[in-house]
Amino acid sequence: MINVMVNGCNGRMGQIVCDLVNKNSNMVLMGGIDIADLENTSFPVYKDLGKIPKKPDVIIDFSIPVATFNILEYAKDKNIPLVIATTGFSKEQDDKILEYSKFIPIFKSANMSFEINVFMHLLREIAPKLKDNDIEIIETHHNRKIDSPSGTAILLADAINDVLENKKTYNFDNILILYDFFIYNKSIPTHWRQI
Repeated sequence: MINVMVNGCNGRMGQIVCDLVNKNSNMVLMGGIDIADLENTSFPVYKDLGKIPKKPDVIIDFSIPVATFNILEYAKDKNIPLVIATTGFSKEQDDKILEYSKFIPIFKSANMSFEINVFMHLLREIAPKLKDNDIEIIETHHNRKIDSPSGTAILLADAINDVLENKKTYNFDNILILYDFFIYNKSIPTHWRQI
């Protein structure tokens, strides 16, 4: 059994991760970390990392950057592998996470969705065929979205720029639309447009 701790457990995605861990017969949700208190969780929620009684096997972080760095230090001190699904990091914060990965195993992705990762690979295949075109990513989110542009938009833009060996500069204000890309997940619709 894998003992899992979820950082950001009371957030929208943190609740989904906790539910998935609870449904997995190979995992035990031993607790969560959050400053918000929902009072109706079926597991202990810690605001103070020093009060976590037992070291988890892995921490899944689906929070905000400041909370990620609180748990990153804890994970390094306790030698706990970390999965980071949080977005909105600055370049300096990304560099610091990379530095921490020299001490503990860290898996970090701006989007954990299978469909988005397939789409990213498709973009890497398509982009060289469209190297003389501009490519635009347009995204729409719920009203509680914290980071904009999203980690997913940056992930996709980076994939395109990497394969085209472009300098990574982004313009988020273009509006001319020639092609639409739609990907629908049964729970979260996502829409990209290419110019």
